[in-house]
This record gives sequence, structure tokens and C-alpha cells, in this order.
Amino acid sequence: MNFAAVSGSGKDIAQLGMTVILVEHDMSLVMGISDHIVVLDAGEPLTQGAPAAVRDDPAVLRAYLGGTEYEGRPRETAWHGEKLAVLTAHDLEAGYGAAPALEKVHVDVYPGEMVAVLGANGAGKSTMLRAMSGLHRPVKGSVLLNDVETARRSAHQIAAAGMVLVPEGRQVFPEMTLRDNILLGAWTRKEPVSDAEIEAITKRFPRIRDRMDSKAGVLSGGEQQMLAIARGMIAKPKILLLDEPSLGLAPTMIGELYDVLADLRDEGVTVLIVDQMANLALTVADRGYVLESGRIAHAGPADELKNDPSIERAYLGHSGED
Repeated sequence: MNFAAVSGSGKDIAQLGMTVILVEHDMSLVMGISDHIVVLDAGEPLTQGAPAAVRDDPAVLRAYLGGTEYEGRPRETAWHGEKLAVLTAHDLEAGYGAAPALEKVHVDVYPGEMVAVLGANGAGKSTMLRAMSGLHRPVKGSVLLNDVETARRSAHQIAAAGMVLVPEGRQVFPEMTLRDNILLGAWTRKEPVSDAEIEAITKRFPRIRDRMDSKAGVLSGGEQQMLAIARGMIAKPKILLLDEPSLGLAPTMIGELYDVLADLRDEGVTVLIVDQMANLALTVADRGYVLESGRIAHAGPADELKNDPSIERAYLGHSGED
């Protein structure tokens, strides 16, 4: 989604008589300096108007926080697991050149827990997962996997230790078969992968189960996402990191995907999920963290965050009329 913001009177450039069109991920900035906002969703105009009106528009809230007819499946009973963290990030900092993307971030994920990380585009969510998994260096602070510091480990060593990232955009190998894509996820394992194990994992994904000898490039985006998760699961991870799994998927595919995620959660798989569909992610998650401009702004139980107006502010910022 894009917001086109036109800056007018009262702003330094506008005072010179120049009209400014701004496309920006930082919604606090957009809401704070704009006179008029045009919202585009999937390339189509969604709404336009003054910042306060746009921010409170139900269509904008649905588009930005996630609004589908599908309702995620929460736990039947609240999670009460062991409070010995599988993954801890303490005072985590990372950036790109001189621009900081993360500052003093602290996150804990406990065994069998599903934790959601939420925030607007550009808040630092994907950078956080990449820093944790060793794909983005250098970083400051510490990341511990089962109480062992990962700073001196490369990305492939961190993956072999049990932290497995399913990246944004799936990143499957289109010319390889589904079976070979899945087997690539097991390359750090010492024991061979049996046909029965592949069958057990792909049983969760009927859309790909009967197409194992097809090339991954013929799959739809949603089917590729299922393949990417199956590839991550074959590694037998201690924790699975999911980066924007619903991005670009049709509503029916999102429903199928989140049914699988709820099953994994109920079976005790430890998951840290980043997803733009905030309301949906909080339905299946146990706890959540909200990132704003690279910092943890809010944290707490998922059911409390889902009804917290601070989530809307984190995604859509504050208008100059507030």
C-alpha cells in the first residue's frame, strides 16, 4: 500500500510556494506533515482526504491492519509454558549505513509459543528477523538461541543450530522440484530424510502434496509459501521465523495458511511471526511486540494488543489534528 501525501501551508518547503508529493513508509511523518492524503491499495485508489479522516477510515484500517472474512483460530486455552527462552534478543541494534533500523530491541520467545511482531512498513520487522538469523551484519546487542550467543556464528551455523527463517517472498528455487526444494531445507541435518517424513510434513499442505515432482515455478504465490514453510519444517527447527507469510496472497490462501499455523502452534512448534495482517496474526499468536521506527513501542498478550488503539497509531501514525 502507498500513501501519497501533499505537503502544504505551514511546512518549510510549502511556504516557498512549492507543492510536494511524498511517498513514504513512515506513517507518523506522513500524518504529521500532510494536508491531503491519497491511499493506494494494490495499485487502486482506496480513499483520500485529510489525515485524520484517512486514518480513521474503516477501509484503510482493514487494508492496513488486515481485514478478511477469514478468522484465525485462537488457542482453546491460554499458553502456560516453560519460561526459559528459546530465543532472546537483548538491546539489538542494526542498520543500513548511517541509518539505524533497530534500536535497543528486546524480544523473548518461549518454548511452544507463537509470538507476533507487528508494525508499519519500514518499522524494522524484517531487519529484526534478518539480524537474528545472521543474514544482516554487523549488529549490536546480543541474540541467544537456547541461551547460547549467536554473534560469532554465520547464518548457516545459526540455521544448523535450530533457528530457521522462512524469508519474505518465499525464495523457492523455481526450476527445482517441490521435493528437492523441501530436501534443501534438511541440508544441515545429520540424519537422512525419509519418504514418510516428507509425507507427514506435506500432509498439512494438500495443494502441494500431490505435485512433488513438479517444478516449484509453476506454483501460485500461496502454494510457494506453503512450500517454503514445509522446507523450513523439514529442518526440525527449535524456532521457526516467518517473515510476512501472507504477503500478496489471496484471501482463501491466507485462510489455508493460517489454519496450518494454528495447527503448528497447537502442536508445540515455537514460532516468531512478522506479518502485515496485524489483526489476523494476533488472533493466532500468544503474545505480540509492536515496532515503531525500530523500537519496541508496545508488548503484551495478543488478546490485549488486538483491542489496543496504540496498534492503529503504530501503523497509521498520528495526524496533525491529534
